[in-house]
Amino acid sequence: MDVKEYIASGILELYVAGELSPEENLEVQHYAIQYPEIKKEIEEIEKAILKLTGAASPKMPQDGFAKVKAEIRDIIPFTPEASSGKGTPWRSYLGWAASVLLAIGLFWMYTENSKLKSEIELTNQERQSLENILTDTQEEITSKETLLQQIRDKNVTVIALGGQTASPSSYAKAYWNKEEQKVIIDAQGLPEPPDGFTYQVWSLKLDPLTPTSIGLLDDFASQDTKLFTLENANESEAFGITLEPEGGSKTPTLEQLYTLGAVGS
Repeated sequence: MDVKEYIASGILELYVAGELSPEENLEVQHYAIQYPEIKKEIEEIEKAILKLTGAASPKMPQDGFAKVKAEIRDIIPFTPEASSGKGTPWRSYLGWAASVLLAIGLFWMYTENSKLKSEIELTNQERQSLENILTDTQEEITSKETLLQQIRDKNVTVIALGGQTASPSSYAKAYWNKEEQKVIIDAQGLPEPPDGFTYQVWSLKLDPLTPTSIGLLDDFASQDTKLFTLENANESEAFGITLEPEGGSKTPTLEQLYTLGAVGS
């Protein structure tokens, strides 16, 4: 057998493209086992198709050629059996064209499908993110509107808390609704507390001086409105704010009294 003439006939290209009959496939497989040159030429043809499809689809996965090859032809295991059959050059060109077009088409569909899935996933993530932002914004607006309504209630008494020796420039306001037993502290005029400390609010009876803690201004730095709602069931005559260690104190540290204001002053 003239191996060079057999290779030049174009039948190997048709074999790779899946254009041969089962008998012709068996013949090529037989010769590929018998002649290393033929087996090597088949491998070179497959590499060439891989290179062409790679140029057409830069995102081709590593196992892409195996997937395309499975679509182009049913892989028949090499066997030593042989039969006869010859190809013609024009069939070789047809096989090449069919294999290349099919490979390009398959990988175009693969990349377009992957791109579409990615776009859908990104759109879903963006929609979820927007929904979360909208929900948070609506909750924040509702919270602020509720605070404004509470501050503007006709039963609210406003107490101005002026700066003291520990921090003369500090100031705050207490909005006390005696009926609802609530106090809203506007702490916008207080500096951010140092690490390990927090502000504590006290309800005061003046004669004799009797302080009662009504709560802490926790998460001060993260609270952008600096409005804090506290429970107050006391018959308060004044309010004071001191700087205390985290967790608060049982009695106020008078040396760290930042603001103080009397009811009705």
